[in-house]
Amino acid sequence: MPTPVTGPEHHADLSFVEEACRAIAPRLTGGELIVLESTCPPGTTARMAQDLLGERPDLSLDGAGGRPVIHVAHCPERVLPGRIMDEMVSNDRVIGGLTTRATQMAAEVYSTFCRGELLLTDATTAEMAKLAENSFRDVNIAFANELATVCDRLGVDVWELIDLANRHPRVNILRPGPGVGGHCIAVDPWFLISAVPEQARLMSTAREVNDARPAQVIEQVVEAVEGLDAPVVAALGLAFKADVDDLRQSPAIEVVAGLARRLPQATVLAVEPNRQTLPPSLSSLPTVRLTGLDEALERADVLVVLVDHRQVREVDPRRLEGRTVIDTRGVW
Repeated sequence: MPTPVTGPEHHADLSFVEEACRAIAPRLTGGELIVLESTCPPGTTARMAQDLLGERPDLSLDGAGGRPVIHVAHCPERVLPGRIMDEMVSNDRVIGGLTTRATQMAAEVYSTFCRGELLLTDATTAEMAKLAENSFRDVNIAFANELATVCDRLGVDVWELIDLANRHPRVNILRPGPGVGGHCIAVDPWFLISAVPEQARLMSTAREVNDARPAQVIEQVVEAVEGLDAPVVAALGLAFKADVDDLRQSPAIEVVAGLARRLPQATVLAVEPNRQTLPPSLSSLPTVRLTGLDEALERADVLVVLVDHRQVREVDPRRLEGRTVIDTRGVW
């Protein structure tokens, strides 16, 4: 279960962690290792330990007063949707305990199945490592998205520009898109931003840039259908990334819902080859319906590429003739 954010300040909702503590506390006898894998703000592992001790004051972290010891560590998951079982075994793992013994015990557990390198540190640094990884990617994507906006104003092909810039051996600009989704990159930076907002200005700006992208795509479509009485808009892809069926935090969902609101006279054909039904947020909209790729290509006045699924990448460009194409993923 990923740790969600809540409210306008995007604070972490730790209720699931707290509930888990309450559930396991009565069963502890001493000597157990408790590992938190969910991505969380700095200090959550220590807070979890204190919650456990609050439920069980007869236990301790250090044996003080002769009380039985529990061992608490953090090992953030590092897996890619669609490759979870493989990467659970093959990826390097960062392991940080509240004590040296907790770190060692956690390393012993993960060594039984993990072929990647086990990187040992303290709990807070382990928490920060995962947040830093995803915040770095968010900032890089924000740069790419801002670059796409600049190129659009200047009449430059952003895809060609990025390909050329990335020929430099020390440059690796990621690809622009309609926004950032998923349960990691769109969420994790907020855990750092909310912890130290005055010091996390770049990360905060990156979140603003990426969160603004769906609205920019919607405006492009609105401009493209201007003058059409009953336009048909095909939105290709609903998942948060290519070749998965995961819709969590997907900017494509936001784009499709926004198009339905902004263009009540339009029919919005949503194409998602990895799902059989629309999510509730879209199924309740009368002008949105799920359809196949072939029908969308035949009927649409405007084609909007939101996710670069394999089926979209394999479309013959000749089938696009006579239609306006807004390609947010650089497929065509």
